[in-house]
Amino acid sequence: MALKDWIFLSFLVIKCFVVLKVEGMVQEKEDATIPISTLSPPEGNTTFLGGTTWCVARAGARQFDLQNALDWACGLGMADCRPIQTGGPCFEPNTLLSHASFAFNTYYQQNGNSDIACNFGGTAMLTKINPSHEKCIYVTSNPRIENMKSEAPPFPKERLSIMWWKIAMILLLLYSGS
Repeated sequence: MALKDWIFLSFLVIKCFVVLKVEGMVQEKEDATIPISTLSPPEGNTTFLGGTTWCVARAGARQFDLQNALDWACGLGMADCRPIQTGGPCFEPNTLLSHASFAFNTYYQQNGNSDIACNFGGTAMLTKINPSHEKCIYVTSNPRIENMKSEAPPFPKERLSIMWWKIAMILLLLYSGS
């Protein structure tokens, strides 16, 4: 193997290492990001103190506030909002109140089921009435209730790191064979 090939391979391995380190730092920074304090989940679980509860949008809330809260729940709040996308089982009724209710409840169930996890700037409230309808199942943390658990999609940056290492190994094999 020529010297230029070794230099190239060394550069490639160093680049992969740097990419992994940078991705790790970006992930740590994202993990350290603190959402708006009124919307962040609290410690503790109060679900079973008074029975099963769901978090729904408050009917009298302003549309602008509901939309902001919905955007936060589906974005930084990391609620699984795929069921309220077009064609999803919870898309109908296609109203802001209905979509916000589903997103708020998903966030609430994933984040401790306590009162503050169902605040959303005052646009949400707790209910003991199951808001599920037709094919749209609102998740709950109560194991006694049949439901479909939502899962957040896998974090794609992990795949990117693995991809860089695979590329480096393939190139290493190609150059060592020549």
